[in-house]
Amino acid sequence: MKSLYFLLILPLFLASCQIPRHSDPPEKSIGALFAHPGVMHSQESLNFIRSKVAAQEKPWYPAWQKLQKSKSVSLSWKPSPFPRIDRGPYNDPDIGSSEFLNDGHAAYTHALNWALSENEASARKAAEILDAWSTTLETVAGHDARLLIGMAGLRYIAAAELLVHTWDGWSKEGQATFVKMLREIWYPLIKDFYPSANGNWDAAMMQTMIAIGVFLEDREIFDRAANYYLHGKGNGPVRNYFKKSGQSQETGRDQAHTQMGLEFLVNTCETAWIQGYDLYGVKDNRLLKGFEYTAKFNLGEDVPYEPYRSYQGRYHYKKISNKARGRLRPMYEKALNHYHHRKNLPTPYAHQVVHKKRPESGGGSSLPWSSLMFANLSQETHKQNLALTTP
Repeated sequence: MKSLYFLLILPLFLASCQIPRHSDPPEKSIGALFAHPGVMHSQESLNFIRSKVAAQEKPWYPAWQKLQKSKSVSLSWKPSPFPRIDRGPYNDPDIGSSEFLNDGHAAYTHALNWALSENEASARKAAEILDAWSTTLETVAGHDARLLIGMAGLRYIAAAELLVHTWDGWSKEGQATFVKMLREIWYPLIKDFYPSANGNWDAAMMQTMIAIGVFLEDREIFDRAANYYLHGKGNGPVRNYFKKSGQSQETGRDQAHTQMGLEFLVNTCETAWIQGYDLYGVKDNRLLKGFEYTAKFNLGEDVPYEPYRSYQGRYHYKKISNKARGRLRPMYEKALNHYHHRKNLPTPYAHQVVHKKRPESGGGSSLPWSSLMFANLSQETHKQNLALTTP
């Protein structure tokens, strides 16, 4: 397997121990090492899922069949890169934005298909898509530029992480060009977040930033995302995005954006978890409260609501919004896996949503194929042969 050895900025020391979990560390580095693959998926989780698919067990096998029937896994997929993406508010104008999102979906789907079936044609297709964009893209502009990188970036990086650490066919030149795009185009756009915007913006940027940190083996970038999740001043950090009840800063806006924010935050937590860092448990499992509150309301039940003025007072949502109520986003599987299966905490409403939506599949989420990739992962151990420095 090839790794980005020429990009390593920290030495790799191996030891045989389980990663310690840190729940609320000081604003300093959580350690000096990274586990790979380590963006959303570990090698242990891939092995676990592969065994479940081979045994044709539910829900993994039906979810796998759905992936196999998707347009995104077709070997005839042709990437459509743009040198300049321009995304306006609510994707208007849309100059390359939809193509960027769709190609990221395809790259990630092909990378999963390779990692779970060893279909090398899919690995080559994923690399083709990554290369097409990294050799073409020059700038991302428009009102929603930061949001777009936050939303779509994780798909590309998760695909790249799987290719680099499970396949030896992606050229060094292709890897280097992809890294250059991350460092020179993507990261400068998102590094300072957007504190006054609705919280899903910051949340989107956190999920992609923490993934960039892992992929590049860049501790400063990783820590910037993790520390913003914990201590940031904007609307996206967990302590600001949710009240103790689980009400979100965007609950009074609409249910679609609220669920977007939840997904971006749970994705941030999952990558951190693989790296030995428990963001899930911050503020007395505040993220779980957000999932349960939102699931309960979107399943048709009543929840308490307090008028919520956002950071810097830009938004003041005076009553709960019924807009998009009941339109359940396919992202609850990740929260159920962690809080119920790993931590044995009650998740009655997330449970209901998952069993209503299962298998969570390819559309309508930042990172698709949740039932395939995150159902019941407590059965795998997440034991990496790494030693982390305690903060």
